[in-house]
Amino acid sequence: MSDEGIKLTEQYHIPVLLHEAIAALNIKEDGVYVDCTFGGGGHSKEILKHLGANGKLIVFDQDEDAKKNVPKDNRVLFVPQNFRYLQRFLRLHKYTKVDGILADLGVSSHQFDTAERGFSTRFDAALDMRMDSKQTTTAAIVLNSYNEQQLHKMFEKYGEVTNSKTLAKTIVEQRLIKPFSTINTFKQSISAVVKGNPNKYLAQVFQALRIEVNEEIKVLEEMLEQTLLVLKENARVAIITFHSLEDRIVKNFFKTGTIDEVEVDDVYGTKQENPLLVITKKPIIASMHEQKINNRSRSAKLRIAEKK
Repeated sequence: MSDEGIKLTEQYHIPVLLHEAIAALNIKEDGVYVDCTFGGGGHSKEILKHLGANGKLIVFDQDEDAKKNVPKDNRVLFVPQNFRYLQRFLRLHKYTKVDGILADLGVSSHQFDTAERGFSTRFDAALDMRMDSKQTTTAAIVLNSYNEQQLHKMFEKYGEVTNSKTLAKTIVEQRLIKPFSTINTFKQSISAVVKGNPNKYLAQVFQALRIEVNEEIKVLEEMLEQTLLVLKENARVAIITFHSLEDRIVKNFFKTGTIDEVEVDDVYGTKQENPLLVITKKPIIASMHEQKINNRSRSAKLRIAEKK
């Protein structure tokens, strides 16, 4: 990405692996494409440059703030919904099949930098973390209501927190003294069990909470399954992930064409045919130049598959 391109979008969010992701879609001028995670619109703006007058771009984003970034372009259709409802809203707008799907699963810089959203450990704010402000579950509700076993498993699975069992026990003990309501009170309450680099540790804890609050793993799996139903033949899906759990899910889905465990015929040893062709045997990562300009790109991985 050029420095100029970065400056255009840096106020909201710098699109990661921009040119690599757009190239992955093999865009046709008159095609119909979906950006599942519109955000600051960086990827969408680049897609529009490759579309002709008859092309169409359908963009999804459940975050109300994202709507402000939608360009005045009659080729763009904004759907203010979670991309877990991909097929439903494509059908609603009379699109049964599309030529390509892109999803950037990272939290936008805007969300991290908006203190009151509660995504960042840098600010003191309410323990919120909702991508969609209309949903009821917040980080505070999770911390104050989940039992010790649920908290342990959540931090272990979604945050890979090394002492997740001890952390869960501490949270349950501390909330009896006073329920958690703000980021700073939560950080202070667990300070005695923080291991290693405090910033890294808290980032893992907050990642686990954010994934749980927004059901991010379930949402991803639902979206992936729907791509098989809405992609045209030879159309592509490109997914950018930012942590190993997401990347593993995308990798396995592209490899097998299913979220479920692949069943092998006991008699003949055959598996069901994969409707996807894997384009990226190894994920595409950001160049050293991009990593230098945009620190968040260091953990980004792009995987691409094509519908057979």
